[in-house]
Amino acid sequence: MNIVTDIGVWQALRLQLHGQSIGFVPTMGNLHQGHISLCERARFENDVVVVSIFVNPTQFNQASDFEKYPRSIEQDRMLLEKSQVDHLLLFTAEHLYPDDYHIQVIETSLSQFFEGEFRLGHFTGMLTIVLKLLNLVSPQRAYFGEKDYQQLLLIKEMVTALFLPINIVACETVRAEDQLALSSRNSRLTKQQRQKAALLPKLLQSSLSIEEIKQQLIDAEFKVDYVDEKWGRRLAAVWLGEVRLIDNVKI
Repeated sequence: MNIVTDIGVWQALRLQLHGQSIGFVPTMGNLHQGHISLCERARFENDVVVVSIFVNPTQFNQASDFEKYPRSIEQDRMLLEKSQVDHLLLFTAEHLYPDDYHIQVIETSLSQFFEGEFRLGHFTGMLTIVLKLLNLVSPQRAYFGEKDYQQLLLIKEMVTALFLPINIVACETVRAEDQLALSSRNSRLTKQQRQKAALLPKLLQSSLSIEEIKQQLIDAEFKVDYVDEKWGRRLAAVWLGEVRLIDNVKI
């Protein structure tokens, strides 16, 4: 696996990949089987697989959440090598924001509720960095998980609106045996919290009403940001202690 830390070096290398299909998986690291499943699908569908790891500061609405976000670069590197990834991009904020974040991608409709309501500025930071990375990699296909469903819809909308010749591939959420959606933030849960967290997908997959689900979560000492239904999905965001969990299931 080739590791690239300089944007100029990558741009020169990208020119040499002309004529080959490229599958791209952008990540923030601390990889788990959900990320690896994206890489495996990219490997199956493309000539070349590119992965980026970048903990993007502009999409964190709380500085403490950015600082506490789990980082495990050596473990990530080994997982990606095992998954036969061709190129790993490790760029810094100084590389990716030479304009000091003066240029931003803002969406004014779909981003205004759910995650957008509770994480002010999150989607602007997310869309801005995804556009930068898509421009740098210029893949035929980019792979995103359905766990962050609102994010997935926004990226698809941006690619369509800005005429990017890229296919955004949605991949099903990968879950643990107890059905909790895999997430890098899960590693911050205590053992007791991790056991309790399995109640979230269980309730979302149940026949209970939205209000009944909210009440059961509150009774179990979750802090509820939202539980709602949209896009043929039942979506939720909750807190266990200092860890925020999001999930969605098909209705």
